[in-house]
Amino acid sequence: MQLTAQDVQTWMEKFTDKIEENKSYLSDLDTPIGDGDHGNNMARGVNAYEESFEQKQPETISDTFQIFSMAMISKVGGASGPLYGSALMNMVKETKGIETIDSYEQLGDIIEQGLAGIKKRGKTLFEDKTMVDVWEPVAQALKEGSLDKEQIAQAKEHTKDLIAKKGRASYLGERSKGHIDPGAASSALFFDALVEVIQ
Repeated sequence: MQLTAQDVQTWMEKFTDKIEENKSYLSDLDTPIGDGDHGNNMARGVNAYEESFEQKQPETISDTFQIFSMAMISKVGGASGPLYGSALMNMVKETKGIETIDSYEQLGDIIEQGLAGIKKRGKTLFEDKTMVDVWEPVAQALKEGSLDKEQIAQAKEHTKDLIAKKGRASYLGERSKGHIDPGAASSALFFDALVEVIQ
């Protein structure tokens, strides 16, 4: 497995398309346990990324992550913007000076750095019913040498029966059970897009 800057850009492009296609679904997930705007917020972020990408034409993996990070921070409302932004910022640092990502393990380390950014920013742990519940198993799977959409789907579905301990959903307590976390769902799309590039 090898990922070039071009491959990472294809990954972000695919993610952008997936957010556009699933905008209503993400907002529907967010309605019972949040503000109902996760899909629209994420769409604003990916659209801002596309505009910045056109202007800046990044040539490296790190620069691509940087543009994506800044778009998420500047355009996505709620908690998601800062959380995705923190993840991508850590991935920027981890890929500085790297021309290609050459193994699943290396990619796993990069995702793990992104995960660390989310945990630090959101003060979240695994099974708090957040995007961490997708990022952590994905990082682990990559470090073990593989990743497929089934693993990602399982991680997303796992959030359904958890009680939210962070964010707006945590105010609902037990009533947050039975709902997939919207941040976990958009993160699943993020990694589905990655799988389509690395397979």
